[in-house]
Amino acid sequence: MRGPRKRVVVLISGRGSNMRALIEAAGDPNYPAEIVGVISNRANAAGLDFAAAAGIPTRVIAKADYPDAASQDAALNKALAEFRADLICLAGYMRLLTQTFVERWSGRMINIHPSLLPLFKGLHPHAQALAAGVRVHGCSVHFVTFEMDSGPIIAQAAVPVLGTDDENNLSARVLAAEHRLYPLALQLVAEGQVRMEGETAIVSMAETAKQPILISPVLETGGADLEALARFTP
Repeated sequence: MRGPRKRVVVLISGRGSNMRALIEAAGDPNYPAEIVGVISNRANAAGLDFAAAAGIPTRVIAKADYPDAASQDAALNKALAEFRADLICLAGYMRLLTQTFVERWSGRMINIHPSLLPLFKGLHPHAQALAAGVRVHGCSVHFVTFEMDSGPIIAQAAVPVLGTDDENNLSARVLAAEHRLYPLALQLVAEGQVRMEGETAIVSMAETAKQPILISPVLETGGADLEALARFTP
């Protein structure tokens, strides 16, 4: 490991399954980042209980407690300063951040989105993918910019779309890929293998030769799914 571990705060709004994946990865002392805090904008977010059980300090910074988005983000910045955060990971954080906040953390804040960006931005990406009839879907980790789901891409994972898929089982397949991808992407950023310059993600090819920036998980349900994929016509 090179240098001290990066201090990471994870922002959540719900169950925080990707937060869990990051916490588990950071349990390895050789991982280049440590999760030093979890912040939610919802007091009833299930992920807060998991983080607390893992010994990670948590905070709630809810919209109802502040007169406007700017003051809520000011409180968020205060908490991040107290945690001495180097990086922020958004993990199902369901609120729009102000442009001032995003610019302050430019190149140091990342997010995961359940599609192969730039395809299927916004809500219901799995339904969008099924409606479009794509054969390959997936997830992306990207640097956060003010335009939603539009920042430079750090890493992606691809999964097949099967003829038998609906939103639920496609979502489950993508979520399993997310849990592999997010820890990898955070590692790439924490080690400086991928960095943001302007509107571009700069990749150190010598380093990423050791860690791929594209994951294509193998189907684990056997030949039946492969046959279904081969027969699928959108």
